[in-house]
Amino acid sequence: MTVQAHQPEPLLTCADVRVRFGGIVALDGVSLSVPRGQVVGIIGPNGAGKTTLFNCISRLYSVESGDIAFENASLLSTPRHRIADLGIARTFQNVALFESLSVRDNVIVGLHSRSGCGFLSDSLRLAASRNVGPLHDRVDELMDALGLTKDANRMVRDLPFGTRKRVELARALASDPKLLMLDEPAGGLNHGDVDELRELIGALRDTFDLTVLLVEHHMHFVMKLCDHVVALDFGKKIAQGTPAEIQQHPEVIRAYLGGAA
Repeated sequence: MTVQAHQPEPLLTCADVRVRFGGIVALDGVSLSVPRGQVVGIIGPNGAGKTTLFNCISRLYSVESGDIAFENASLLSTPRHRIADLGIARTFQNVALFESLSVRDNVIVGLHSRSGCGFLSDSLRLAASRNVGPLHDRVDELMDALGLTKDANRMVRDLPFGTRKRVELARALASDPKLLMLDEPAGGLNHGDVDELRELIGALRDTFDLTVLLVEHHMHFVMKLCDHVVALDFGKKIAQGTPAEIQQHPEVIRAYLGGAA
């Protein structure tokens, strides 16, 4: 008799999600679940629908049919400005930081959903009272966890790309999310920075009790970091499983991996 290991309950589920842009079907009945406390990766060629799915989860795009649920409640009627309040944070393919602000002030911007501020100007007013109160203790904690303390007062425009990536991560974590969504976090990094980022994300998952969903092209990064991997191709899910299972899956090899792990 085979005893199955207990699987954590899903934090996020996508059920038969379909998205169309004009005559192009971007997502064609995609279903997946993201178990609480795990790191789940989404892979696939360019145009497979990975970022489209991310944009649906964060309510930037509308879903034609199907459902997306977070903690068993549908997200489809949730306004996009309320997504962070639910406990969902994300980064983007292109790092989008405030170049003329310091590292600390960029992280402070991420506090807006916790402080009840509805506008960027309200978030930035927090910077005027820096080092005061529990919110700023949170900023200090995050900068320490991401190795940014020494750069706290440097302008973002003066930072190397790898450090900017960590600032964006800190800003996303400032809202105290349950689900952290990372869109190509290893993009543009050199080999050493990729390995460092992989270890950092794993440590952040444990330290801050996170569930992580990421889109990534860097296969070594995905296979070493993720507990579970979902493969998309032409808007359809073609495979899901552990990294070892995905590396051996014939459809994934044909569509994306080209026989190389």
